[in-house]
Amino acid sequence: MKTIAVHHVLRAAICHALFGLSIGAHAASQTTQFLLDGQVNRGGSYVLSDLQTLPAATQTVSFQTGKGPQTHTFIGTSLWNVLDTAGIQNNAAVKNDVLNKYVLATGSDGYKAVYSLGELSPNFGNEKALIAYAEVVNGATVSLGADGFARTTAPLDLKGGRYVSNLSRLTVQGSASTQASSGGGVSTSFSVTGDVMQSLSFNLAALQALPQISRTVGSDTFTGVSLWGLLSNATGLATDPAVKNDVLGMYVVATGSDGYKALFSLGELSPDFGGQPDLIAFDRNGTGLGSNGFARIIAANDVKAGRWVSNLTSLEVFHAVSAPVPEPSIAVLMLAGVVLLAGRRLKLPR
Repeated sequence: MKTIAVHHVLRAAICHALFGLSIGAHAASQTTQFLLDGQVNRGGSYVLSDLQTLPAATQTVSFQTGKGPQTHTFIGTSLWNVLDTAGIQNNAAVKNDVLNKYVLATGSDGYKAVYSLGELSPNFGNEKALIAYAEVVNGATVSLGADGFARTTAPLDLKGGRYVSNLSRLTVQGSASTQASSGGGVSTSFSVTGDVMQSLSFNLAALQALPQISRTVGSDTFTGVSLWGLLSNATGLATDPAVKNDVLGMYVVATGSDGYKALFSLGELSPDFGGQPDLIAFDRNGTGLGSNGFARIIAANDVKAGRWVSNLTSLEVFHAVSAPVPEPSIAVLMLAGVVLLAGRRLKLPR
């Protein structure tokens, strides 16, 4: 029994050491597990059998790749349900705190893609992203092969940049926003800061000078400017050309005058990927926005209006970050310590 206990401890220590090595190496490798961590109550490692015990869904998707269009039928489990079941850590004192969070999916080669929790939640964006672990090919269910034991999907995206293969980590984080409440009330301008080429401020006249679009939601027609267009064209996005699809590792946080916040992944906004028609509205049915300020975010396709940030005062753009993992050298030292302690335990007299 003592030998079995020691083997169990050693196995856990080795897994943590190898995980740190695999993330640090930035070399593509076929995965057999991924780690869920960050702002969840019940994180940990998931292997194939763990995913197979969860409710399964079949999803047929088509998307563009560098090699041309692809269509796949994946079998997997809901990404949102995995996160929700793990217990997303929300501040009960903050209204819709979940809308100010994201999950960062990382592959074994270090490739990263952000999903906002707002786009994943069935109450809001309802993006039915999966953690896929099998595929149907010619009527037969097969593994994902070189794409690892699991990969994410993004069924609303036009291109496959957020289909993270060889999934090795999912990290749930709150945004890095530092914008505080300005005391509430009707806003007259908003700023754009963070990972942009130039920080700018917009009032009504500046907003109206940009290309205008309209969206009809229910019985209301909103006129304004494209949220994506303002970020990508007016301020510009500070992306790293050395990082593949760097924009997919970024997000923007909209803050209202009362401090209310909502987060959008740039992947869901980009016309190359999610293409969501979200806008910064300054007019509703030709009469302005009244008590909702001079500008308001309209998430036109969301089920509920939780991400419709009124009295907009700030847009902050960030690159997503994940919690650090142990450096390989530290992991090896930890493993050595476990081995030493285990050896001493075995030598103790009965």
